[in-house]
Amino acid sequence: MKDLKWREILVVVIFLVGMVYLTPSLSPSLPPWWQKFLPKEKIHLGLDLQGGMQLVLEVEADKAVETNAERLADDLKETLRTERVPFVKIEKTKGWNIDVQLAGPEVQAELAKVVEKNFPVLKIAGAETLPDGVVVTLTLQDTEVQRLRKLAENQALETIRNRIDQFGVSEPDIRQESDNRILIQLPGIQDPQRAIALIGKTALLEFKLVAEDVNPQTVKDGKLPPGVKIYPMRQSNTGKTRTGDSQIALQDRTQLTGATITNAEVHIDTQYNTPYVAMDFDAQGAKIFERITGENVKKRLAIVLDGMVYSAPVIQDKIGGGKATITGNFSMEEARDLAVVLRAGALPAPVKILEQRTVGPSLGKDSIQKGILASLVGGIGIVIFMIVYYRFSGVIADLALILNVILVLAGLAAFGATLTLPGIAGIALTIAIAVDANVLIYERIREELRLGKTPRAAVETGYARATVTILDANITSLIAAAVLFQFGTGPVKGFAVTLSIGLIANLYTAIVVTRVVFDYLLVQRRVRTLSI
Repeated sequence: MKDLKWREILVVVIFLVGMVYLTPSLSPSLPPWWQKFLPKEKIHLGLDLQGGMQLVLEVEADKAVETNAERLADDLKETLRTERVPFVKIEKTKGWNIDVQLAGPEVQAELAKVVEKNFPVLKIAGAETLPDGVVVTLTLQDTEVQRLRKLAENQALETIRNRIDQFGVSEPDIRQESDNRILIQLPGIQDPQRAIALIGKTALLEFKLVAEDVNPQTVKDGKLPPGVKIYPMRQSNTGKTRTGDSQIALQDRTQLTGATITNAEVHIDTQYNTPYVAMDFDAQGAKIFERITGENVKKRLAIVLDGMVYSAPVIQDKIGGGKATITGNFSMEEARDLAVVLRAGALPAPVKILEQRTVGPSLGKDSIQKGILASLVGGIGIVIFMIVYYRFSGVIADLALILNVILVLAGLAAFGATLTLPGIAGIALTIAIAVDANVLIYERIREELRLGKTPRAAVETGYARATVTILDANITSLIAAAVLFQFGTGPVKGFAVTLSIGLIANLYTAIVVTRVVFDYLLVQRRVRTLSI
């Protein structure tokens, strides 16, 4: 009797916990005290039920390799100057090749030593003799190219995931579909175009010094000194349209990048009532920024994002503390999106949208209605069959079946899982498996009763002998569900999640809950006959 009491308490507690987790999904509004102390997460609906957007992106990983080659070319210039190795010109050419023009072939050996010592990722691909010297072509090692490609793909996946998380989409599905493709599903997205702009923005932030000695006429004529490039400067128009029709000459060398940013937030300029983005650097970035501003007082430092100059303020004094701001006539939405991409980090390579699909909410509503209708029809048919065939014991099985569905839905809410259309199919399959477990138990009890045993002895023997079979069947199904979850795609994973939760709930309701009801009737209520 004492053991039965504790089992009854356990069943009631688990039922109440399940209802607590399921209530936010059933109730349109929750009281403040509930939201403060109790779970408030609803069951998240997948793209096929809620509607939303699906994107397939291609990471242009070769661009990351080319960018790395450009940095190596700049580093090689500085190293050759330090080592006093004379050269005429160094530039990145096709792909990730770097051409080094030397005054004569006698310098080739010195160049080879510098490359071997300081740049092990480079190799000499060839040399061409010219009338005024020799051009040595360097290129990246094949292993380094593969490493950079893989790194770019992994970083792009993580960066996009961070951006979407900060954008505020519930239950996004972001995964690598192949070596250079990323599949993104955004259920319930309200502004697809804004999401696309946020996801695809490279967000490469650079700080460059303005070329003070270059006048507008020189820019117009295109006669720029070495190491200087022209960049468009962001302007403000009336309305929401932004253009970059003015230009500014900047030193090509990047003084600092956004890789050292630890935080970016939107603030309001109280004087002009306009938003701006405030940034914090890490220790290394703060040190570099302080050095740059200290060495270039009264000069202009341009803030460049994805090749567009947002502002070029004059450095009035050395700036310590690791803080900087970006102003540029932003709208509040633009400032927030800029802060998101700066916090999440720059994409290591551009991404290209290969496929874009939008699923309307009407399709999701239709899917939900048909899925629920199919589950209800199947469930009602099973309930009626169990009552007709097993009489009052069938009612017990039906109550356990209802509890099973409640626990599955509560489990989805508790674990933050997403309910998809295949997930509804998984619930329907769970109902069938749950009934199958009760059928096994009831048929064993009937056999024991036909042998002349008392109802209590028949129940004990029936549960003892059927439990092993039920465990075997459910555990093998759980293994199959785990394999589907590990190797399946989104819809298959949704099916595997609901099936796994349903199988665990089925073991509990079939073996524990129905047994508690029978023990209550036979032990506490002292029922002499079983309606089965």
